[in-house]
Amino acid sequence: MSAAAGNCSDPVAPPAAKKVEHRMEMFGDVRIDNYYWLRDDSRADPDVLSHLQRENAYTDSVMVGTKQLEDNLFAEIRGRIKEDDISAPTRRGPYYYYSRYLEGKEYIQHCRRLIPDSEAPPSVYDKMPTGPEKVTTQSKKKYVNSLKSLIKDTGTKQLEDNLFAEIRGHIKEDDISAPTCRGSYYYYDRYLEGKEYIQHCRRLIPDSEAPPVYDKMPTGPEAPPEQVILPTGPEAPPEQVILDENIKAQNHSFYHVAAFQARVNPSNKLVAYAEDTKGDEKHTVYVIDADKGATVGKPLKNVTSYLEWAGDDALVYITMDEILRPDKVWLHRLGTEQSDDICLYHEKDDIFSLDLEVSENKKFLFVASESKNTTSTFYFNVSKPEDGLQVLTPRIYGEETRVSHRGNNFFIRRRSDLFYNSELLACPLDDVSNTTVLIPHRESVKITDMQLFADHLVLFERENGSQKVTVYRLPVLGEPLTQLQGGCSIDFDDPVFSVDQSESQFSSNILRFTYSSMRTPPSVYDHDMDTGISVVKKIETVLGGFDKSNYVSERKWATAPDGTQIPMSIVYRKNMVKLNASDPLLLYGYGSYEICIDPSFKGSRLSLLDRGFIYVIAHIRGGGEMGRPWYDNGKLLKKKNTFTDFIACAEYLIEKGYCTKEKLCINGRSAGGLLMGAVLNMRPDLFRAAVAGVPFLDAVTTMLDPTIPLTTSEWEEWGDPRTEEYYHYMKSYSPVDNVRAQNYPHILVTAGLNDSRVLYSEPAKFVAKLRDLKTDDNMLLFKCEMGAGHFSKSGRFEKLQEEAFTYAFLLKALNMIPTHGSA
Repeated sequence: MSAAAGNCSDPVAPPAAKKVEHRMEMFGDVRIDNYYWLRDDSRADPDVLSHLQRENAYTDSVMVGTKQLEDNLFAEIRGRIKEDDISAPTRRGPYYYYSRYLEGKEYIQHCRRLIPDSEAPPSVYDKMPTGPEKVTTQSKKKYVNSLKSLIKDTGTKQLEDNLFAEIRGHIKEDDISAPTCRGSYYYYDRYLEGKEYIQHCRRLIPDSEAPPVYDKMPTGPEAPPEQVILPTGPEAPPEQVILDENIKAQNHSFYHVAAFQARVNPSNKLVAYAEDTKGDEKHTVYVIDADKGATVGKPLKNVTSYLEWAGDDALVYITMDEILRPDKVWLHRLGTEQSDDICLYHEKDDIFSLDLEVSENKKFLFVASESKNTTSTFYFNVSKPEDGLQVLTPRIYGEETRVSHRGNNFFIRRRSDLFYNSELLACPLDDVSNTTVLIPHRESVKITDMQLFADHLVLFERENGSQKVTVYRLPVLGEPLTQLQGGCSIDFDDPVFSVDQSESQFSSNILRFTYSSMRTPPSVYDHDMDTGISVVKKIETVLGGFDKSNYVSERKWATAPDGTQIPMSIVYRKNMVKLNASDPLLLYGYGSYEICIDPSFKGSRLSLLDRGFIYVIAHIRGGGEMGRPWYDNGKLLKKKNTFTDFIACAEYLIEKGYCTKEKLCINGRSAGGLLMGAVLNMRPDLFRAAVAGVPFLDAVTTMLDPTIPLTTSEWEEWGDPRTEEYYHYMKSYSPVDNVRAQNYPHILVTAGLNDSRVLYSEPAKFVAKLRDLKTDDNMLLFKCEMGAGHFSKSGRFEKLQEEAFTYAFLLKALNMIPTHGSA
């Protein structure tokens, strides 16, 4: 394998970083870091910036021969997206709220429409009224081109008119849909002669108690009158654009708005949003009038994205200290200066950070002070702001809690060393220490989250590596709470899948969730918790002839060196792979922070699958897929299990004929980038190519420096190397400390200059050291985004361009670059 893999000329020489010896000694052990100088917290040092720019230029020179492929990949990935689209509307008060995507635009519009009959109870069959569909330039061109391809002569207008009359003549213009019986009414759509749009109607059922099988909706003079309940087209309530991110982003190379839709005040008159214009996650909060778009009051500066309304005219928000640790929670009254805000709590222990959540009924705010294994929680009664924060769950080392509220009770999900997969408790508002167990701890089922409704409780759980959603009916408000029984689980289609909770209305019986799998695009469902009926509200459109039946998704298990079974989720296109060890394969891993990498859909991934790739997620220890012990056995002094699990998955895939070493590529980001660095040092012979995105690579040096963001709060994840045992253990796998003279596969490393989670200098040092020591001539590329942070560029198409670049790198490393003129 050579640096010229693919079909381009040899690139210029790679940049060699200067060496400036930096000596570090701990416990009698000396480490020499020749590239320590690459860390510049000001991001302004000319030498550092020059080196990063040289690295970017070198990367460009190596990839110049694949630019056409990259452009083709980008066009292919973008071509699957329905660019002019809206999200599934969320019902909130008298409005539907949703996001609109515009053709050709990088960012979204935040919009809303009035609900025509907002007093009617919500239903899974609700549908937001819409106006005339926009005809896009792209769709016009497609229509014209399709006609031109069929008709070669000129003067086709008469033919077009004849075809239109012919097609329209097949339609019964005055018609109704089959009525649906719902409660006391028949619901149906009416089509009117000559009209472009439909009417949504209903009629009373004369005898709603009668058996429904032979029902027929009555019509005529004696029938109950028809009610038009949902106007459409020009009669629909107008769309209201509250905020257009495309306009706000015009003067910024990076632009991100945090959690806009959830930040509408109770009266639906004001909206608060947090804006980040650098990618460093330091936000400015603006309040705007939802009707007029005008800014209300002065912005709140240097805050986190943790932000909630406390009534109609007050905000609670969190700020960070100098190491970017969320440490103070504040109460802000609209119309007052930020300097006059009231500090509700200051967390002084630098291992703990603050979090902010709101109860589903919006009556309480909850402030959590949390480390990696301990949480204490305060509550804030929105109706009694003068009471400030009150302790709900005290700090007990090793116990973690998440809380919410309904009626006269707080609900508490509690995890401890004894009840490691969590139990669910309830306590009275006026006696928080008097708890009742609603769902006891179960060894095989982990409670990951809960969602409360007026009459229901929903638990999001995990069992044997798969997700579960279980619905319980709660006693009538005011009746005592006892242990819950008889929960109903929602069934899902695919063998491996992902399900995420979405915003739902507390007072309704409708649970909203998003479902996807590695072959099923994200689908938003409304689930009626009384009837068990689920209705799809939105399926992400995938253009280009996508058919999920062409793809296979499956679960396999590898055996780790200690005998532990490691689950993997696999997807491939069945008519493109041979499963005889000749197929290229991309193996993804993360394995930290108890984060679950569930098997979900990604449209851009089709560009690999449709080229014959097999895609695999290794659910390795350090994540949370198999319950709390899965996490505990992949952290601190057991962290190496994460790396050996990943290697075991790779070896299994080779043994079972999914691929060979020469066709095996790997990928991981952030803490998953640490995984990449570790396994590359441990088993460089096992892989053809690796992609490490914004990777955490300098574990010992970073964790020894409490001035670096996240360091103090991460000691409970990785260990504190100021103690000798952790120092030597962490040094034994820290990627920067273990680079040595050996052959490495093709490697692409990425970074963001403004990254506040993983300093750009970590991947920069790793690459510099690899350049100095590695003994092969394979590609080693470093791409640093000079105007972005941890989450890369902010525009939706900009992100696709980065994926296209990564895919082009992998295809180049695998010698899969198409020859000139080939498909």
